[in-house]
Amino acid sequence: MLLSLLADIARPDGSAGPWIARDDGLISLRDWLCEALSPMADRDARRKALAVRAMRDLAANGEWPKDPVAAATRLEEEVRTRILSSGKTNVSRTVSELVRAGLLKRHYQGYRVDHENRGARRQAVYTLAGTARCLLAAIPPAAPAQMRLL
Repeated sequence: MLLSLLADIARPDGSAGPWIARDDGLISLRDWLCEALSPMADRDARRKALAVRAMRDLAANGEWPKDPVAAATRLEEEVRTRILSSGKTNVSRTVSELVRAGLLKRHYQGYRVDHENRGARRQAVYTLAGTARCLLAAIPPAAPAQMRLL
């Protein structure tokens, strides 16, 4: 799925990222991939358990609203935040596996690109490689018109 999403938004050279422009602003490629894959978490039975844990944590921290509508909204925000956080880890792990398999190349753009601290405010750029390059020709561009790569 990740390769397919990357093929949908990749430039002709097979690269995607580091930023994707949307109507509401810029989003990093990794965040966009995580959001695109997050609906899969909605079907998972673990989501209910996550919601229960989030509700307990919010109540323990005194952040649980008394109003039921506000509480439902706050819980949904917290669950979404936790799903996206865990999704970022999953996307990074999957990309690392695809790089090892020779299907993706990864490099970084941004502040202090050559810094030994990999997270030094740099953003990932993923490029389809090897047999994954055939996805570019096989899948017609499906990215929404309001989205473009930067």
